[in-house]
Amino acid sequence: MSTENRKIVIELNNVRRNFIVGEETVHALRGVSFKIYEGEFVTIMGTSGSGKSTLLNQLGCLDTPTSGEYYLDGVSVKTMSKRQRARLRNQKIGFVFQNYNLLPKTTAVENVELPLMYNTKYNARQRHEAAVHALEAVGLGDRLLHKSNQMSGGQMQRVAIARALVNDPAVILADEATGNLDTRTSFEMLVLFQKLYSEGRTIIFVTHNPEIAHYSSRNIMLRDGKIRSDEVNTNILSAEEALQNLPKPADD
Repeated sequence: MSTENRKIVIELNNVRRNFIVGEETVHALRGVSFKIYEGEFVTIMGTSGSGKSTLLNQLGCLDTPTSGEYYLDGVSVKTMSKRQRARLRNQKIGFVFQNYNLLPKTTAVENVELPLMYNTKYNARQRHEAAVHALEAVGLGDRLLHKSNQMSGGQMQRVAIARALVNDPAVILADEATGNLDTRTSFEMLVLFQKLYSEGRTIIFVTHNPEIAHYSSRNIMLRDGKIRSDEVNTNILSAEEALQNLPKPADD
């Protein structure tokens, strides 16, 4: 699909991030530049030490560049205060983490309502309705009042995805979102991410698992703090088909 008339959601221009460790300077990112357009499903891959986690922190507005520019939905992040970044993060980014990051003693609905607590456009009733709608969208309409200890890993990750969606963010940022899941549940999550992609959501999926790149629309490969390749996937595989072709789990 041509990118000419599509909105740019993420833009990095020559982003560098250095850390001082003792008397050494570690160059974690060494001039990273790319644009991500609305409606793309992008995997960012790299082994340990590639700069993947540092880049994730930049994209998530958890850190700022040493030099270079980062624009999120047209807004320059570099000169923002921590408070301004936190507000932008809450409005523009839906996070999905490897460890789910759910509050343990609260229900699915209460977990999904959390990002809306800081959104003055929502009253209590609207928050609840939006959370229920988001949970229904990820197939958990029958688990609204379940707590984390009453759910499987896959169900908890669905709650986390619903929480990421509830604020209607500009981008969904997933960090190793299938890392703690078995093969079947991982493909169930990929089916869900492909569904969101088909609905026009912008997704960035940071992973070390090369297989996931087959199911996204574009793959960016990092090594030693630099982009080594940035390729559009012209043959996106169906996660639904892959799931159906997995061996059926043995009955207990």
